[in-house]
Amino acid sequence: MNRRPTRLAALMAAALAAAVLAGCSSDKPEPVRFDDPKASASRDAGATRQAKASGSRMPTGPRADFTTESTLEDGTKIGVTTLRGKKSGFTGKVWVWAPKQYFDPKYAHSGFPVLIALPGGPGYPNNYWMGTDLKLESSIAKWSRQGKSLPFVVVMPVLNPDDKFYYDGSDIPGQPRMGTWMTEDIPDFVKANFRTFDSRDGWAFMGSSSGGFVGLKSVLKRPDRFRAVIASGPDTVPDSPLWRGHEKERLANDPGRLARRLIARGGPEVDIAFQVGTAEKGRANLEAFMKEYGKGPVKTRLNVIPGGTHSARSYVPGMGDGPIQWISKHMKAPVPAA
Repeated sequence: MNRRPTRLAALMAAALAAAVLAGCSSDKPEPVRFDDPKASASRDAGATRQAKASGSRMPTGPRADFTTESTLEDGTKIGVTTLRGKKSGFTGKVWVWAPKQYFDPKYAHSGFPVLIALPGGPGYPNNYWMGTDLKLESSIAKWSRQGKSLPFVVVMPVLNPDDKFYYDGSDIPGQPRMGTWMTEDIPDFVKANFRTFDSRDGWAFMGSSSGGFVGLKSVLKRPDRFRAVIASGPDTVPDSPLWRGHEKERLANDPGRLARRLIARGGPEVDIAFQVGTAEKGRANLEAFMKEYGKGPVKTRLNVIPGGTHSARSYVPGMGDGPIQWISKHMKAPVPAA
């Protein structure tokens, strides 16, 4: 049974607020550029050696056309573009933010870790993490200055192809291929436009509610591509009504089964940071999941937020109390020039 619409009232309100903000933007949004593949390609030999030694990957292009969604107090911008997924066949919006360190000349030839941030609620046509009201990006900027977090590039794709159903971030037979969109088209898009890392240690998810489920499932299903996830108030089973008649495929996207398979294989190691508020349901479910599957290569931790609700507004401050530090310790950091 899909219980998420009842549990997501607060998150859907946040999504609506983000949509209103988007609707108030200029008719002629300002272009924004994050990285120019041509400029990045013209590196001297020393910079090339440095990039190779650090496992950095320069943007390959073709470069997307971004427009400014909003500007943070530190002058950094959240950009938005439309991605036509070559592998999934799905077309949707993607928002991106890069921290100030990304534009610092001393990091000009270094990759940056990527955090794919997923919303709960419908996750369409907007991703509410792109709204400055939730302070995800400004919090990461602050935490990175304080040494609590890596300076992540935050990527915020739409989660579903419509606002009618949840698609569980999966390739449900007969439906848009949202699993391929999330784990293949989105990383390919980021690699085309940003300085990243070759290693999976430069790639992570974070998400709330159904977005937390998709991040959890994606890391467990593709540990060769992603290292970590911060999953806040997530479900732990695929429960979209669209799975009806496709039980084999549904089970292939079940986090418990994926974790069991990863444990049996002996790796690679993944880091799962759960969050739950004391004013919401779901803690017992997460603790049971951790007890059953938090072993061997599946590393888990739980952050309990005092007074926290099933809300993005609870989850962002909660990230600063442990989860963002924990995954940052296990991921690749940008390397300054020698």
